[in-house]
Amino acid sequence: MKVLNWYFKSNLLIRILLGLILGAVAGLFFGPQIAVISPLGDIFVRLLKMIVMPVVILTLVVGAASIQPARLGKVGGKTVLFYMLTTGFAVGIGLLMGNIFHPGAGMDLAGVSSEFGKALTKPSMLDTLVNIIPKNPFTAVSSGQILPTIFFTLIFGIGLAFIRDSEEERIRDAAETVFRFFEGGAEVIYKMVNWILQYAPIGVFALIAVVFGKQGAQAFGPLGILTLSFYLGIVIHAVLVYGGLLAFFGISPIQFFSRAKEATITAFVTRSSGGTLPVTLGIAQKKMGVSKGVFSFTLPLGATINMDGNAIYQGVCAIFIGFAIGSPLTIDQQFTVIITAVLASIGAAGVPGAGAIMLLLVLNSVGLKVEPGTTVAMAYAMIFGIDALLDMGRTALNVTGDLAVTCAVAKSEKELDQAIWNDGGDSKKMSKVA
Repeated sequence: MKVLNWYFKSNLLIRILLGLILGAVAGLFFGPQIAVISPLGDIFVRLLKMIVMPVVILTLVVGAASIQPARLGKVGGKTVLFYMLTTGFAVGIGLLMGNIFHPGAGMDLAGVSSEFGKALTKPSMLDTLVNIIPKNPFTAVSSGQILPTIFFTLIFGIGLAFIRDSEEERIRDAAETVFRFFEGGAEVIYKMVNWILQYAPIGVFALIAVVFGKQGAQAFGPLGILTLSFYLGIVIHAVLVYGGLLAFFGISPIQFFSRAKEATITAFVTRSSGGTLPVTLGIAQKKMGVSKGVFSFTLPLGATINMDGNAIYQGVCAIFIGFAIGSPLTIDQQFTVIITAVLASIGAAGVPGAGAIMLLLVLNSVGLKVEPGTTVAMAYAMIFGIDALLDMGRTALNVTGDLAVTCAVAKSEKELDQAIWNDGGDSKKMSKVA
């Protein structure tokens, strides 16, 4: 029992990293014979797949329904537009980094599993766009069709948001009941995700051991390239996309990043956009001079729907898995990745381990289904093993993006106190912010 107490009370991230390291060591030591423990990894894959659809439906409904229509005026419209555009650019940058560095190339995971041999479904771009709209949403859910499910769920959530804002009390009460049902369901799913993650170190150990048993030490190289590609994408996105957005509205990118560093570092360490929100709110008001009427809406909303770091992660990782299994993504598939990642970003923030779970959706949308015993599952496990390292970077970018969009929206609405920027952000000198 003491061993179990140590296991559950110790840091989960450390346990997952240990699972990665020990799995690699075991795979190198035992070689192909280590495949005998593959059922332990298959259990982990099945547990993750079990919660994908509930996560999509519950979190996206809650995320979409939380956007108050009454506040979606000029400020709300600009905010949502900027968040969606930056997320789209982020996925594109992630895919670009993957296409440049080819992480996963040469791994030859096809030899690890005999179950992966079917040709992947690669629908055309036009078919992808048309098929986003489901003929039957229940069929889409039961058959695991990700994009149609996301589309219907978002429309449902937006409709619920408008009903919650109804002037008729009876309708508002009914809508609130529906919202609380989905919110309660989401909380249950978060708890289930936490339980599944407790098993993650064991699952990662088994999956990684099988990979290294087949690949040997050469598997370390692709993981290093993946990490390099990801963090380079983060830097490029921050400088070009956020810097360009700020410069367009006449805000100094250098001053912005200097003032945002406390929030960026806090997010990097804590790996939580929500946990960093109090710091972000304080910086927006005291160091950036954003009016309360703007940041009180844009920052909480950003913590919910702005997932630029996750978007880069999904782009790079999708490319990695494509190369690792010997089936590089086509242009049409990469376009589908962009659509799926942008749409899925609305509900991703509230989910523990959000990036890794949402990656399952992205992979499924392009025919790379993470099934037990397949090479896709093996490649996914390699990513999951270093997810904590990648999660720090993507959370830091998410929070920085929240502040960048907030400043851009405030400046466009003349709700940015320029005096604070002129005096260096000294809170003693700053004028009172509404």
